[in-house]
Amino acid sequence: MSPASSPAAYNYKVVRQFAVMTVVWGVVGMALGVFIAAQLVWPQLNFDLPWTSFGRLRPLHTNAVIFAFGGCALFATSYYVVQRTCQVRLASDRLAAFTFWGWQAVIVSAVISLPMGYTSSKEYAELEWPIDILLGIVWFAYIGVFFGTLFKRRTRHIYVANWFFGAFILVTGMLHLVNSAAVPVSLFKSYSVYAGATDAMIQWWYGHNAVGFFLTTGFLGMMYYFVPKQANRPIYSYRLSIVHFWALITLYIWAGPHHLHYTALPDWAQSLGMVMSIILLAPSWGGMINGMMTLSGAWHKLRTDPILRFLVVSLAFYGMSTFEGPMMAIKTVNALSHYTDWTIGHVHAGALGWVAMITIGSLYHLIPRMFGREQMHSLAAIHLHFWLATIGTVLYIVAMWVNGITQGLMWRAVQEDGTLTYSFIESVTASHWGYVVRMLGGAIFFSGMLLMAWNTWRTIRGAQPADYDAGARIPLAQNGEIGR
Repeated sequence: MSPASSPAAYNYKVVRQFAVMTVVWGVVGMALGVFIAAQLVWPQLNFDLPWTSFGRLRPLHTNAVIFAFGGCALFATSYYVVQRTCQVRLASDRLAAFTFWGWQAVIVSAVISLPMGYTSSKEYAELEWPIDILLGIVWFAYIGVFFGTLFKRRTRHIYVANWFFGAFILVTGMLHLVNSAAVPVSLFKSYSVYAGATDAMIQWWYGHNAVGFFLTTGFLGMMYYFVPKQANRPIYSYRLSIVHFWALITLYIWAGPHHLHYTALPDWAQSLGMVMSIILLAPSWGGMINGMMTLSGAWHKLRTDPILRFLVVSLAFYGMSTFEGPMMAIKTVNALSHYTDWTIGHVHAGALGWVAMITIGSLYHLIPRMFGREQMHSLAAIHLHFWLATIGTVLYIVAMWVNGITQGLMWRAVQEDGTLTYSFIESVTASHWGYVVRMLGGAIFFSGMLLMAWNTWRTIRGAQPADYDAGARIPLAQNGEIGR
């Protein structure tokens, strides 16, 4: 039986699984974020227990929101987009199922091991070597499924979203292999094969490109598919999207050393990271403008379409955070901002404003189609979720900007005799109300995620299992998918 005449031309089961787990892990990861934000307001919430201390829960929060929430979103959307735009079923249903269960096993292992204190102590790469091996196996299975699907495509053209998804998948695999290279000394402990400044440089080559490829390039793949689809408009400039792709992947890989200004890293490497970061502004804004201009002739839809609002506002936050990042990479600005809460504000402008909001908008488009529904259960809940997400994000980042600049200025203030004007504890005390507002902003954003979880549950509950693959039964050559 040919794929076009099969009962289900596309594999939507694995997309549904990853989409649902994206919402689940989003709630878990953001609940942890609000809790550790509250710990900075009320330190008593550490409960004097090692496994509930901020130092152990903070890496659990980052892993949950990046790799559990963000990772499941990338799996779901990339599997959906590559099938729709290539007009073929996934290369291997069994391998796709393995990536789902394997990825959940990695996440559950992180949930167990990180609060117990098993960590490599590398930012965004804390998982110990047995989990790293499992993660690598799952990731290379992902590479096989995605690129296997591309190779058997029915269309000559590879839609631009797949270029971004493909780059994110390949580079993330490379980053993981290089940075996680370690010498095991026991079942739960290993040491990096690198040492000193080399270890730091490799770590931030990984760390910044985890942002650059996992949290930017992959989500730009979402943008290039779901913004045109939701707006029902072609992408503004296909040529600009290709220039955006090649410029982004050529430049981003070099920007990591800006995390190590004023350290033992050689000065030339610091300067290279600064220069590449500043140049990155051009391709980043090229992508943001391309997405925004896709709404030419369709701006009126923002009045009534909250899903489109999520997608467009996420682009605004993307533009803002990719302007702020290069500015913070300049050494004179970095001298004020580094090690302060300004960095936390910048990270969450991208994490909440860009990554979470583009994910939420994409899932609101995707989920009803995966379960044979016309739309989500409650459009009013999506409207409310949009305002909760926007207000929560703004409160969060403004609080951290104010805290960060306050801290930077207090730390560098000196008296006439050259002694420090303020002690470190005074800067912590001055930051208290910023932490209160940050916690409030995070709680508001989290309440929106709870609303999304309810809306998703009601949407799935009202669906008929017989209709789950309705969209997948459309003959492949007639699916009306955008070809450019």
